Amino acid sequence: MGNRAEENLSPSRPKWRKVAYGGMQPGYDDNYTDESFLEGMVMNANVVKRDMLKVMQDSISISQYLCIVALVVCVWTYTLGSNISEASLLLLDVGLLGSGFLVLLLTAKTLSILLLFQYLLNISFFISGLYMLAPIYHTLTRSISSDSIWALTASLLILHLFLHDYSGSTIRPPGALTNPTLTSNISLNASIVASVLIASRLPSRLLVFAIVLFSLQVFLFAPLVTYCIKKYSFRLHLLFSFGLMIVSLGIVFTLHRLLFVLLLSLLIFVTVVCPYWLIKIQEYKFEINGPWDEAKLCFDITE
Repeated sequence: MGNRAEENLSPSRPKWRKVAYGGMQPGYDDNYTDESFLEGMVMNANVVKRDMLKVMQDSISISQYLCIVALVVCVWTYTLGSNISEASLLLLDVGLLGSGFLVLLLTAKTLSILLLFQYLLNISFFISGLYMLAPIYHTLTRSISSDSIWALTASLLILHLFLHDYSGSTIRPPGALTNPTLTSNISLNASIVASVLIASRLPSRLLVFAIVLFSLQVFLFAPLVTYCIKKYSFRLHLLFSFGLMIVSLGIVFTLHRLLFVLLLSLLIFVTVVCPYWLIKIQEYKFEINGPWDEAKLCFDITE
């Protein structure tokens, strides 16, 4: 080892060079390297340095959807407690549908009259189908105990939140064709089943129709509406998100103090604590690249 450099410079031996995918060089061991081998070492070349404020802004989308689901649960609870009448719930459905279409008209740049007419036609078929299926939903879980329904509904909502596409990569904006992933389909189906289970515990068929329509409007169209708002203006997205957080926290506070503390803690954890953890663990990320990596082939298609 002491005479390694001298042996490398010896006229009887050829100069050592790196050989990609090659065999042994004459006069050198297979694992031989000289002093220049580590000169090509690169530290943390692909590590992305994240900004705390940017990560917190990205986490707003998660907190926003948590508030949307919390508002849905509040409406379910008030409806089950007979605090919301059929007329009020139907008026809420009409208001949500109208405001959703208004947001699409104001933010979507490629929304044509033909596409809008197609949306209205599909929604009319959708509402008619729900109204005809309401008697079936009303008696769907009559033989199942209420405790089982509450436990299953809570499990489905947790599954929905866990698998939901918070990045918006599977959302279909007006005029676009995007294939949903398996996890997003499972998340959506879990929310629909949870809505049907809750509706099956209501006393009247009209109330069943109104609550299922409300739930499906939120779970199906709320991600699209929030996506359009975010694409139109990020500042408007932040303003809408903070307003939604204040409204949801206020409604949850009137419902139950412990749930208010739980939701507030969850929002702080998602918006502040998790981004801080992500920034801190970046300090421990250690990546080494060098001449020992597998070669990457690059082709110039212009030649």
